[in-house]
Amino acid sequence: MLEEYVRNLRKQKDILLMTHIVLGYPSFEDSFKIVEAMVNAGVDMMELQIPFSEPIADGPVILRANQKALERGATVEKCIDFSKTVCRNFDVPFLFMTYYNIAYQYGVDRFADAMREAGLYGSIIPDLPPEEGDLYLSAMKRNQLSPVFIFSPTTSLERMKYLASFARGFIYCVARKGVTGSETDFSESLAKYLTLCRSATDLPLALGFGVKNKTDVDFIKDRADIAVIGSETIRVIDKKGVRAVGDFIKNLR
Repeated sequence: MLEEYVRNLRKQKDILLMTHIVLGYPSFEDSFKIVEAMVNAGVDMMELQIPFSEPIADGPVILRANQKALERGATVEKCIDFSKTVCRNFDVPFLFMTYYNIAYQYGVDRFADAMREAGLYGSIIPDLPPEEGDLYLSAMKRNQLSPVFIFSPTTSLERMKYLASFARGFIYCVARKGVTGSETDFSESLAKYLTLCRSATDLPLALGFGVKNKTDVDFIKDRADIAVIGSETIRVIDKKGVRAVGDFIKNLR
């Protein structure tokens, strides 16, 4: 379902935009306003991050947002309820992004069932390799949800092909080593990396980590299918407020 959506929309657009928010940051009320602004500005897909105390793939911007959301009372149940609301109100695919401890503590089958019932399309769990993901993968398949797996610049071609054999929807290509929010060099080496990613799978490719502006998005065109914007959106919110989100997204096109 998710892969079909991406492929069909790519026939109309030269690049898709996927944004990332931390649920409950600055508040759940603000989170809804941010989603609304992003969708109205033309976002094609969204990651909804369930806050976690140790988000190991995330840099200081998203880490702080996770901590603040938890301090302000964000829970898994509240995040699931929020996802039901936005899936009901907005006609773009939403995915959960979180860490495996969240799904494990909640109950993997129950977690996947909740995603399906909410209307989500899938999830991204960066700290769960397929070798340890039998329960998760089975629950996702049973609910017809897409488990999105991650390639990085240090992933071998053999490993990429292995990961892709378990993935559905698209592959998330991390633009560089390290955590979210740092500078990324949009250069020939990144282009070569994306060529390697493309050779490993027929699934659509998303590129994230360091995408900040229209120049970065333009670089990704013809090299991947989806540009992912995460930390920069939170920076905009922190500096200019929720009302600035819509114009920021529009300028990415």
